[in-house]
This record gives sequence, structure tokens and C-alpha cells, in this order.
Amino acid sequence: MVIPGEAPFFSHTLSDRTATHERPSRILLVDDDAPLRRTLPHVLAHAGRHFEECGTVSDAIRRLENNRYDLILLDYRLPDGSGLDVLDWLANAGRTESVVMISGEDAIDAAIGALRRGADDYVRKPYHVAQLQRAVQNVLHKALLEQANGVMSQRLKSSERLHRYLVESSPDFIFTLNPSGAFNYVNPRVQTMLGYTREQLLGKAFSTLLLDDDAIRVEALLRDAARGKRMHPVLELRLRRLDAQSGQPGTRTVTVTLNAVPISNRSGEDASQAPVGIYGVARDISERKRAEEIITFQAYHDQLTHLPNRILFKDRLELAIAQAQRRGGLLAVMFIDVDRFKRVNDTYGHSEGDRLLRGLAARLKETLRKGDTLARLGGDEFIILLPDIAHAEDAETIAQKIHTALKTPFQLEHGSFHATVSIGISVFPRDGDVAEQLTQHADIAMYQIKREGKNGFRFYDPDLNAHYRERIALEDDLRGALARNEFSLHYQPQISMDSGKLVGVEALLRWQHPTHGLVGPAAFIQVAEEVGLIRDISHWVVDTATRQLARWHARGHQALRMSINLSSHDFDRDDTIDQVADCVLRCGLAHDRFEVEITERVMMRDTDEVIARIRRLRDCGVGISIDDFGTGYSALAYLQKFPVSSLKIDRSFVDNLNGEGTQPIISAITGIARGFGLHLVAEGVERQEQAQRLQDMGCDIMQGYLFSKAVTAGELDRWLEAPPQHIEAERAPRPQ
Repeated sequence: MVIPGEAPFFSHTLSDRTATHERPSRILLVDDDAPLRRTLPHVLAHAGRHFEECGTVSDAIRRLENNRYDLILLDYRLPDGSGLDVLDWLANAGRTESVVMISGEDAIDAAIGALRRGADDYVRKPYHVAQLQRAVQNVLHKALLEQANGVMSQRLKSSERLHRYLVESSPDFIFTLNPSGAFNYVNPRVQTMLGYTREQLLGKAFSTLLLDDDAIRVEALLRDAARGKRMHPVLELRLRRLDAQSGQPGTRTVTVTLNAVPISNRSGEDASQAPVGIYGVARDISERKRAEEIITFQAYHDQLTHLPNRILFKDRLELAIAQAQRRGGLLAVMFIDVDRFKRVNDTYGHSEGDRLLRGLAARLKETLRKGDTLARLGGDEFIILLPDIAHAEDAETIAQKIHTALKTPFQLEHGSFHATVSIGISVFPRDGDVAEQLTQHADIAMYQIKREGKNGFRFYDPDLNAHYRERIALEDDLRGALARNEFSLHYQPQISMDSGKLVGVEALLRWQHPTHGLVGPAAFIQVAEEVGLIRDISHWVVDTATRQLARWHARGHQALRMSINLSSHDFDRDDTIDQVADCVLRCGLAHDRFEVEITERVMMRDTDEVIARIRRLRDCGVGISIDDFGTGYSALAYLQKFPVSSLKIDRSFVDNLNGEGTQPIISAITGIARGFGLHLVAEGVERQEQAQRLQDMGCDIMQGYLFSKAVTAGELDRWLEAPPQHIEAERAPRPQ
């Protein structure tokens, strides 16, 4: 049944119900009039309504104890009591069912009593059906609204609790400020982040937490916010932590990113009104900033010494050049290389090498001015920037101070070490006006000091650049020489003065340079050693020489001996020694027919490794000849340690046969050779009188321009078949 005039209201109610909770309404009819109880469900029938009925107070309470209802239609007078008893029970039980009291009482007190006890409406009998329908509809609608409002309130409370929990538990410092910039809310994070309690900050100005520079920026931001201007979304600040002793903001800071937004008027009706406050979120980024600082430091500093690296040095040098150009001043670049540093790493290990580098860095810094820059380029190379010098000689003064500072030995774990350095110096603008040019020229000057004996300094000279370019070109050409088959061996004959016969040859390396023609080893062997090509070159020499000697032996010249020169670097590795042994074995060369010449410098190293390698060669039938014998001071002492097979008298003695003390030395050498049973060869013989004197002193085998220069294998083939006639003519008879 629909009440006339109530359709719009009823429709709205149904839509609200549908929007909130779609469930049936349970209605309990409590009346002792049975026909009425059967009639009312039909009169009040509506979709979604379910009715139950009873006729006494006791039955009503029993049902209420087991069920809940949306509406109770309650008669005032019942057989075992009144409807007021039911209202009292509902009140005592804290129930929320809606009640419409139906009564035939005329007294107003009955209605007042029912409404005071919680009845929602009072309908007096006799009533019009529409009146009852309207009362039921209104009460159900009211209950539905209250239910929806309760759900909404609960949701709001839950949302508020959630947001409060999120704010209170946030890892960020969350706060609000009033229009004057004072705190009116802070979350608990402030205590762990800055050391303040909430009570210490509430009412205090936000600016009290800021350093002066940051305070100026924030105050400007707050003024803009007070005028309704848009605020900067993110600001990086330093907040001062609480000093526990003074109870005031201290000097220690926490770096944060601040995200602040204005709090608008709640009504939102007037957008032009100034904000009523500021909402801020400060996130601690101290760890991130420290990580960024570490990454930045590592990008621009050397990890071992913590000195600036190549990148930072270049930046500072370019800045210093720009300043010097504006002022018309001078600056100097000093390129420093540690002498013999590889020996420390090889002997004591890299940890000791690192300790030495740190010690060197510390001493170098002590010699510099406050504005100078010392950087490590890597390995054992350092570089210094001397900005704003008055004269080029100022750099020389610093170089002398560096050498003086290094006179005191460094104490390493295994003992002391005297470190020396080679220093190259370039000066702006004389030696260049860009960073790379100044650095390169200082590097070139340093390498010149290395070649001149190390442990010194020198300024860049333009002539060095031409030499440096030649050196680079030589290195480039040398790297491809083997692949292009540009190397060859020439052989200088060794003649027996007694027999006049060719008894041996010395294999000498030559390089057929594409531009410079035939080049001797003195022009390129040191370069090959420095750039790491000597190993491959030595392997080629050994292989070529042993094959050639094997061919001569196969043609009937089995007595012919051959000697080759190996670099001192070859005795630092086993592979070259292994190759010599393998080639001698593969070619089937007789014992002591193939010799390796070593210098006294190799002998005087006297390491177990060097001795072991020389003994291995001797065990394989390879002869060992000491080249330039007699020029050193310790050669005699080492003859007992090293299994030597031959000695060579140095050309310096041959050139100065008439010099004071020369003849006794040569006589002593010949005596040593006879005493030890060694072959003896004199080199550099160029005149007949030299050959005669040497023969008179007991030296039989000689080589030099008197007999022949070094020749190709083809020319020596002809010599072996028919020795030159002048050899017999120049051979002097041995004195009786």
C-alpha cells in the first residue's frame, strides 16, 4: 500500500537503502488482539518486510532475546504487563530496535511515558491505516538513515585512525605550521631524527631548526605561502639536531628534503583566501648524501692515497691556466715517477708497494704550498700543479725540496728502502697553453731524466719533443718488425791466430728499417725492453741462430762455434731459457758449440733464479760466455758460482793496450782462462799490432774489423769454403 503524496519521499528512501544496505526489514507485532495481528501484515505489506507476531510481554522478550528486529509495533496494554515493560527491557539490554507504540489510552501521560522510554512514535487507537503506514515508513526510514550515518561515521573513524597511524608511524618528519611559521603539530619521528620531543617544538618557529642560509630561503617560502603563492615542491635543507647539553639547537645537522604545501581554508568557498597553515614532510637523506659524497670522492680521488686523480687534476689545471691567462702569470706542472718501484712490488709484494706509495704521497705533500695540487695518476706516477709562481725557478726549488725530503729511507715491513724519483717540469705559457700539452711535456722531460740515470729533475726542452716523437715512431715501427720479417742476423767471424782458421762466429742482430736502413741493436734493444717486445725478439734470434748453426754443421763444419747475446730481461723468465734448451736439442747441436753471452751485470744479480737458469743451460750443452769480462769489480768472485765456458776481453782493453795497467789485466784474464779451462776471445781488434800484442800475451781467438765486419749468412758460407787470403798474411807466428 502506498500513501498518497509520499511517493517521492518513499522513492528516495528506497534509493538510499539500495545505496547503503540491501537487506529485509524484520518487524515484530506485539498485540493481544489475534485478528489484528493477522491483519496488520497485510495492511503494512511491502517488498522486503518480514513480520513476526506474539501476544504477551513474556513472548516478546523471549523473541528479543534470540533475535534482532528493525521495528517493533508494540501494544500499550498486554495480558501480562504493558508495552512499557518491553521498552524498559530494551533500554536495559542496550538494544537499538525502533519502536512504534500503539495504544488506546487517552491520557497524555501514556504517550509521554512511552516516548521517554525510547519509543520512536506513538499511534493512538483508533487510527487511520494511512497514519499507521506513515508512522511505520518514517521510523524505518529514520532507522535506515541512522544506520547509513553510523556506517559512514565508522568509516570516517577508521580512516582517521589509519591516517593518524600512518602519520604517527611515518619514517619521515611530518609537521604543520601556523601562518606565522610556528609548529602546531609534529609527529614522533622528530625525536629520533633531531632529538626533540613534541613538547619542545610545539609553538616554536620552524626557522630555529635551520642554519642561517637555509633560514633565509625558508622564510621567503613562508612569506610566499602566506600570500597564497605557489610553493616550491621540494627543498633541500639542513636541520639542526638538539644539543643534549645545552637543550638548544646544536651544530650537528641532518640533511633533509622538504616537501611543503599550504593548508587551504576548510570551507574551500574562497580560493583567494590565504592558507591557514603549512603542511610539511621532511625526509632524512643524510645517508644518501653521504653515499653521494663517497661516490663523488671516489670519482675524483685515488683510492690508495686519497689524492686527487687524473680527472680532478685536469679540472684544476684548466682552471689555473684560465686564471694565469687573465693575470698574465706563470704556473708549473711537475711529472714524478718513482725509480725502481717495480723492485719493491716484485721483492716485497704489492702491499708493501702500496705502503711505500702512501708514504711517498705524504712526504710530497709536505713539500708543497697550501694552494698546490698533488695528484696520483696511477701506478708509481704522481703529478703536481704549482699555480701562481713568480719565476720558473720556483719549480726547481720545489724539486730540490722533494729530493731532500726523500733522503730519509722509508721503513717497510721487511726493512728500509731509499726511494728516489725522476721529475719532469713544464712551465706555462713557455711550454704550452693547454692542460694536455703541459702534462705531456712534463712527462717527456721526466722520461729524459729516466734515460739519463734517474733520481733527478729537468725542465722541458723543445728538442726533447722531437726526440720523443722519434721514440714513439720507433716503437710503432718496432712492433711490426717481426711480422714484416725485417730482422736479420749478421755473423762476425772469430779467428784462431795459431791456425788462421775460422773457429767461431758471434750472431749480431740487425733491423732492416723501412726508412733508416740497416740499424744495429744499440738503437732499438733498450726500446724493445721497455715496451715488452724483447721476449719475442729473443725467441726469434735463438730460433734463427740455432737453425743456421745446424745447417753449417750439416755441411761439415762441426767445429764451428756460435755465440748470441741475450737481454738481461731474458734471465728473469723461464720461457726464453726453455726455448734455448729446446732449440739446441731439436737441432742436435754438439756440447758447447752454441753459446749464450751474459754480462757481468747479470752475474752480479746473484739470485737463486738466475743461477738456476744458467745451470739449466749448461746441463743442456749450452755454453755460457761472460761478455766484457774485466770491466766490473766482482767478476772473479762469481766464476766459482757460475758454470762459465768462455770469457771475452772487452774492447776497451784492446783499444788501450798501451795504457797504464792494461797489460797486467789482460795477462791476468788469460791466466784465469787457462786456470779455469775456459775459451778466451778478444773483441774489437782492428789493427795488426793489437793482434800481435794480444797473441804475445796468450790470447789466440780474436774478432774485429781487422778480420771482418759482421756479414750475412751467405757471405759467411763463402768464407767457410775459402777463407780470405789476408787472414793468413796477417797471422803472426807465435813466439817460441
